[in-house]
Amino acid sequence: MTQEGRPAEEATPAGLVPVQLRFNTGLAGEQYVTRQLWRLASLQRCPLHPRGGCGFARHGTYERKRPPGTHIARWYCPRGHQTFSLLPDHLAARFPGTLPEIEQVVAAAESASSVQACANTLRLDPVSLPSAMRWVRRRLTLMRSLLPIVVAMMPQYLLGCVPTIAGLRACLTVDWPTGSVLVQLRDLLGEHLAALATPVGFGHRTFSGGGPHSELQQHKGPDPPREAA
Repeated sequence: MTQEGRPAEEATPAGLVPVQLRFNTGLAGEQYVTRQLWRLASLQRCPLHPRGGCGFARHGTYERKRPPGTHIARWYCPRGHQTFSLLPDHLAARFPGTLPEIEQVVAAAESASSVQACANTLRLDPVSLPSAMRWVRRRLTLMRSLLPIVVAMMPQYLLGCVPTIAGLRACLTVDWPTGSVLVQLRDLLGEHLAALATPVGFGHRTFSGGGPHSELQQHKGPDPPREAA
């Protein structure tokens, strides 16, 4: 099992290095929890100071709310005042849940007659219809921004592909539900994850307020990505 984040050269500014790196387990998401694979995660060098001397060390784990029992291995660089974590391929980056869960919602919305119809079908828990529709739209918005970029980045696989979940599944011959096109994209675009937007990549969104890199540092408590409904 390896992590595929490539440490930058010595003295790289903290804001240029992603705080999340890829943990390629090669296994299905359920096995990550049952086998507690975060215990096997290894990050040999500090991404900020690959030559060492910064006190880089393991910094415990943080827990994701979903799927239950999921923990993420974390490291801390005292000199850079920055934490780093290894995110397994099935988990969404900076967003609740898993990539297959997002994919399922977006695929359903693409084929539904309306967002309302999709929300009524997928959200069976006791939430209001407006909340359920916001839940669907949030995932749709992410994919409608991300998928055209992905298609443009991969002409060798996706030339002429319609930038939808259905279109990418067809072009990449992904058999749902045994396979996930979003998980496959994280693998195929492994070298570009630092720049690629969430939830597939680890790129950071810009938020109002705070300093230019205020969004880069990880929360030191429970799983950062949460939503109300």
